[in-house]
Amino acid sequence: MTVEKVETLVVGAGQAGVAMSAHLGSLGVPHLVLERGRIAERWRTGRWDSLVANGPAWHDRFPGLEFDDVHPDGFPGKERVAAYFADYAAKVSAPIRCGVEVTKVTRHPDRPGFHVETSDGPIDATYVVAATGPFQRPVIPRIVPQNAPVTQMHSAAYRNPDQLAEGAVLVVGCGSSGAQIADELLRAGRRVYLSVGPHNRYPRRYRERDYCWWLGVLGRWDAETPDPDTQHVTIAVSGAYGGHTVDFRRLAERGMTLVGMTAGYDDGTIRFAPDLADNLARGDASLMSELDQADAYIARNGLDLPEEPEMRVIPADPACVTDPVLELDLAGAGVSTILWATGYEYDFGWLQVDAFDAAGKPQHKRGVSAEPGLYFVGLPWLSRRGSSFIWGVWHDALYVADHIATHRQYFAYDQEARARAGL
Repeated sequence: MTVEKVETLVVGAGQAGVAMSAHLGSLGVPHLVLERGRIAERWRTGRWDSLVANGPAWHDRFPGLEFDDVHPDGFPGKERVAAYFADYAAKVSAPIRCGVEVTKVTRHPDRPGFHVETSDGPIDATYVVAATGPFQRPVIPRIVPQNAPVTQMHSAAYRNPDQLAEGAVLVVGCGSSGAQIADELLRAGRRVYLSVGPHNRYPRRYRERDYCWWLGVLGRWDAETPDPDTQHVTIAVSGAYGGHTVDFRRLAERGMTLVGMTAGYDDGTIRFAPDLADNLARGDASLMSELDQADAYIARNGLDLPEEPEMRVIPADPACVTDPVLELDLAGAGVSTILWATGYEYDFGWLQVDAFDAAGKPQHKRGVSAEPGLYFVGLPWLSRRGSSFIWGVWHDALYVADHIATHRQYFAYDQEARARAGL
């Protein structure tokens, strides 16, 4: 069988893969991008129908191409975002081959580079870049048995309210996905229970600036080391319906029932931890901290931005907080669906190289793997807080592309020196 030879192989043509291709192309590095679906396939089919970008159009984009049909402060829908990456790939003439899945990558035992098995035949590559992003394998906690008399679904499979059977819905997870899906179900007239765990809340806009701007001017996007409040804590923010600050008490005022963290299940009854009030208080504290830092920045820099005292008003606790639901008979409450908005875990089973720790987490420094010639792009905290966001991926991909370009120069010199020596 003929083996195709490629100098640099990029796996994945989402935002990370397109950014990698743009930088590799500008540096003159020969490469190929493989995508098992279409460009930005996860945006197209791995999200719910009404999803919009969580950052405004002026912020969540690559240099040199704007969302020309979206207001700079607007939030493009998922199909528009996918089309944006396809347009950018065309703009930079990215060599992307769609409909090809990479199934196995192994290191050559006796020479540099890797052997890559794909659905379209084998490839030998000197360098491999894993650009498959952080949303790989949906995680559903082992709390409710699969044979329980209720439909269980991860947010990755959710599309719209009409998809679900009639009845109430328990949404587990209060991050951006859980909060937005629960809100959508409530607007569709569903009875909704939302399981709220520890979280941070940000203002969508404050004193005429989006939270993306605030994180930028406060230097938070560039933080290189996660602190305990940013590494694993859920963040609730929304660009839906024009963008708004997530306020769980306001959702309760509209008829949603808030409950604490989902803790257990027994014979049709689901149990919740008695931590709802504490979790909401933590979210409030994080919001107040963000507002304090923004106010201090405005004062320090003499900016003329209008005050917004109403942002500091915390509504009174609704009944579901003061008298929390600790157990819920699913059948008695008419709950037909549990929707788990509980995140994802890595799935790098196709990378059969020595680049992972015992827990399967990639070992790297700014995307440069512990396995020589292997790189990662698009992972959370790859180099900074913004690494898994669109603009952050762009900067990380530049660093990785430059590392590859530099290494190939040394490699080329070595080959030339060997040729001159007759080796």
